[in-house]
Amino acid sequence: MRYERPTTLQAASQLLAKEKGLAYVLAGGTDLLVRLRTGFIEPDLIVDIKRIASTRTIAKTATGFKIGAAVTGAELGENAALKKAWPGVVEAANLIGSKQVQGRATMTGNLCNASPAADSVPALVAAGAKVVIAGPKGKRTIPVEQVPVGPGKTSLKKGEIIEAILLPKRPAKSGDAYLRFIPRTEMDIAVVGVGVSLTLDAKGVVKDARVSLGAVAPTVLLVPAAAKAIIGTKLDAKAMDALAAACSAACKPIDDKRGTKDYRIKVAGVLAKRAAKIAQQRAGGK
Repeated sequence: MRYERPTTLQAASQLLAKEKGLAYVLAGGTDLLVRLRTGFIEPDLIVDIKRIASTRTIAKTATGFKIGAAVTGAELGENAALKKAWPGVVEAANLIGSKQVQGRATMTGNLCNASPAADSVPALVAAGAKVVIAGPKGKRTIPVEQVPVGPGKTSLKKGEIIEAILLPKRPAKSGDAYLRFIPRTEMDIAVVGVGVSLTLDAKGVVKDARVSLGAVAPTVLLVPAAAKAIIGTKLDAKAMDALAAACSAACKPIDDKRGTKDYRIKVAGVLAKRAAKIAQQRAGGK
């Protein structure tokens, strides 16, 4: 196995593109190293991206935030401007593992691990986040929800690497939230996860929204019908019931040791209501 630490995206991309065997990117390593040590994978090449400057910074820009692919969960939690603008996204990222894991784990790694139960991904999808992908043919930008295509599988092509996650600039009176249900109180895999982001008008009416679900389908879901259910409302009881119904209807879960299909479908609606209320309060609504 070869271990490389390039200092540029171009060099990293070239290493990945030229490798004929199994190649993996190392950002935090909290998923990769576990799989390696347990013998689940046997890489021919590991490309460590932490020496690439653009992957290690959080930048506030005119259009929002640019979060490097190797920025850790701990660093996200220490960034006051990011926490103020996107509290739900930061909270979701900070649910990944223990305090020790937080010092290594990255949102981009969580995304590229492509687990349907990833905590940070529903929050990113609800936020309308995008990723900047660098590859042999240059750079391209796509929505976060287009990265995972199935459990453990992504849409990234050979030689491509995610440089950063882009979060849009928030309009006034906006809020977001992420909630999950787990069997234990800490450090467990989500049975269901729900992300909600919304914007209110001057009268407290929802004028824009995005809702996403995790752990209820092969990939994290964006649920337009759930957003439609609350847009134009003040999140009254009727709107909240419609939100819950839309989320439950979108679920395509499996039965496993963590929960049954019916349980996941029910919990998705319950969590959506709760997350929407938190997002509303953060947006300055009542």
